[in-house]
Amino acid sequence: MKHKTLKGLQDILPPDIAVWQRIERSARDIFKNYGFGEIRLPIMESTDVFIRSIGETSDIVEKEMYTFEDKGGRSVTLRPEGTASFVRAYVEHHLYNNPAPQKYYYMGPMFRYERPQAFRYRQFYQIGAEAMGIEDPKLDAEIIALLSRILSGIGLEDLNFEVTSIGCKQCRPDYRKALKEFLGAKLDRFCSDCQRRFDANPLRILDCKVPSCIEERKGSPPVLDYLCGECEDHFSNLRNYLNLLSVPHRVNPNLVRGLDYYTKTAFEVSSENLGSQSAVAAGGRYDSMVKEFGGPDTAGIGFAIGMERIIPLIKDTIASPSGPDLLFCPLDGKAAEKALVLTEQLRTEGLWIEMNHESTSIRSQMRKANRIGAKNVIVIGDDELKTGKVLLKNMSEREDAKSSLQAGEILTKLRP
Repeated sequence: MKHKTLKGLQDILPPDIAVWQRIERSARDIFKNYGFGEIRLPIMESTDVFIRSIGETSDIVEKEMYTFEDKGGRSVTLRPEGTASFVRAYVEHHLYNNPAPQKYYYMGPMFRYERPQAFRYRQFYQIGAEAMGIEDPKLDAEIIALLSRILSGIGLEDLNFEVTSIGCKQCRPDYRKALKEFLGAKLDRFCSDCQRRFDANPLRILDCKVPSCIEERKGSPPVLDYLCGECEDHFSNLRNYLNLLSVPHRVNPNLVRGLDYYTKTAFEVSSENLGSQSAVAAGGRYDSMVKEFGGPDTAGIGFAIGMERIIPLIKDTIASPSGPDLLFCPLDGKAAEKALVLTEQLRTEGLWIEMNHESTSIRSQMRKANRIGAKNVIVIGDDELKTGKVLLKNMSEREDAKSSLQAGEILTKLRP
């Protein structure tokens, strides 16, 4: 019986993995420039970690989390996003005692039970960043500039940066009231989920993906009209700082984040080349989350990049990895022993060296060299062992260079 990957999961194989690795390397380099340190988080947490942060009425908690009871009778969940896990670690390890801002990044898989479709998987990968301890909108601008640097650094172009403010605990009640007045008059036209969430969290209706609900909520009051003075100043200053940093953006008053913990700044990056699944990255500020997890009153802001969303946009621009720098083709057992030693010696010099372990003809070995894209080939047989001399065959330029059977001289031929 042949086994296949589960629905909504994927294997990432060479040469595609080279694209993933390039993105991760580029992101790590840029994170270093901004003073971010890597943090590695478990993929499984207590279910409460996500319920208390994401929100009981969110689609993620209600429909999408992989939650089960372990052998100890505890309810555990495969992480559907990274920020809640990060804040749990931040509080548990007292990271708030470090000088502010504390800046961290992470990379890894997330899990949501959704209908698999283009660029959306049940196990998907994110690059996330979190900056803690500073409420100043200059940090918000720095985070969005960092995101812009990462995306442009991997070759992404023609992206749309949208920003908004979703207010705070002081001004959101007024907006909530206005929204309920607008939606309540036609609540019977919304789906059953929206009707159920109307009293508990009417803002969640703005995130509903049902086409009829999207149509019915058109004309709803924009949250920007209900910001308190502090939130209004924060957002105005953020825009000024983004302009100062030359980060192109536009205000989208209808931008809704699907997580309950966001306050004030929210942003999203999208591409018109991805169809309906257009968002490639998103984030925002969450100034009350640390306190809700038992830590001190600490501001925070972060973002997440969806790997599966950005891969299709740059895949064709990245060349497939080339073949080995050198392939040894031994013709018998003694030659194979010499080739084995030389292979190991040259690998210590940082070169990609391969050896053919099959005792086949020269013709078949050369075919293999072409198939794997070897840049150079050395054939070793009885004559080469007796004379101590070999020919280094350059496969692209079709030129031969004489060398001794010594790693040092072979190295000089490979690195003239």
